[in-house]
Amino acid sequence: MGKKLPETLATLLTPEMVADRPVRLMFQDEARFGRMVRPRRCWAPAPLRPVINNGYERQFIYVYGAVSPLEGQLDWRLCREMNTVRMGEFLAQVSQAHPTDLIVMVLDGASSHKAKDLVIPENIRLLALPPYAPELNPQEHVWDELREKEFPNRVFNHLDAVIQQLEVGLPRLAAHADGLRSLTAWPWIVSLTLNAH
Repeated sequence: MGKKLPETLATLLTPEMVADRPVRLMFQDEARFGRMVRPRRCWAPAPLRPVINNGYERQFIYVYGAVSPLEGQLDWRLCREMNTVRMGEFLAQVSQAHPTDLIVMVLDGASSHKAKDLVIPENIRLLALPPYAPELNPQEHVWDELREKEFPNRVFNHLDAVIQQLEVGLPRLAAHADGLRSLTAWPWIVSLTLNAH
């Protein structure tokens, strides 16, 4: 992707397509957050060993997310399910959040991203990542950061508590543009030319 993306963008970003709009490069992904605990390393004074509770309840909430690495901005949406309709709603939300931009959104090959009935707003163009290449998507690092900072070794008594933690943690993460840029603006992304060709 890193090697082929400049050529793909050169083909996509024609003067007719761009039409004097700023081009915004975004990377999109979905994540699942729930009541199952993911144990993480943590500190305890010697000779004590840390003890954490464990939770096995299979209750989840989904988060649609898209990061703009160059701007250090994050768009997200919480959903009870993950499907084509919810993906369309998220695309509409992103489109409305950046109405003057031409958005090039890089995403994986999930079935809801390729569905024939997916409604794609006029100012969004979708670009698929190669199969089995999540390491090329900086949005994955956003999820890792969110889990590390907001969910380490925590057991939630109900799904509403998970949702409340996301509603606090996502804005907290999004408020730090420099941190998001540092996390996601990888050299090959920064080097891309986002102009009409």
